[in-house]
Amino acid sequence: MNAVRIVVSLALASRLLVPATAFAQQSKSAPLAVELAKLLEQAKLDSIAAKSADDYVGALYFPGQLLVVKAKYAVPARMDALLTQKAFRDAYVDLNSATDPKTKTLISDLGANGLQPKRENNQPFDTVDTARGSLVLDGDWGKAKISEAEYMKNYQASDDEYSRMLQALIAALKKPS
Repeated sequence: MNAVRIVVSLALASRLLVPATAFAQQSKSAPLAVELAKLLEQAKLDSIAAKSADDYVGALYFPGQLLVVKAKYAVPARMDALLTQKAFRDAYVDLNSATDPKTKTLISDLGANGLQPKRENNQPFDTVDTARGSLVLDGDWGKAKISEAEYMKNYQASDDEYSRMLQALIAALKKPS
């Protein structure tokens, strides 16, 4: 009987540790978001855009907030012209509004600190919007009607994608004029 209690106790204890362990993983995008915000502040810019592989990425920056969009653009010559003219805000607006919604990813990083898997101390939470739907990164996978494992898988995939987006923008800012 004592062996059964020990096994049950260990099972319950390990189950309680799973959420803490899952949320403890580091955000890959965190150092990149901080770096992008710092570079934008140093350059006295509130927006940046760049070509990334076969699509485009753009960002708007407000102190403590990054809005980053990635999408294919129907008229690449126009987007290339906006990038050449350094009309980054116009590029962001076009990417956010005049793109094929099936190719669009919009990240709201409400802390400019990278995607975080859950909300901390009633702070705003990050969101990821794609053609597949919205991922609200508040740590409440039950509200989203998905399992914790699926939530964390979606978070990890979003964090990886956001990291690639940020790397393209950082490279554009560091590129000599």
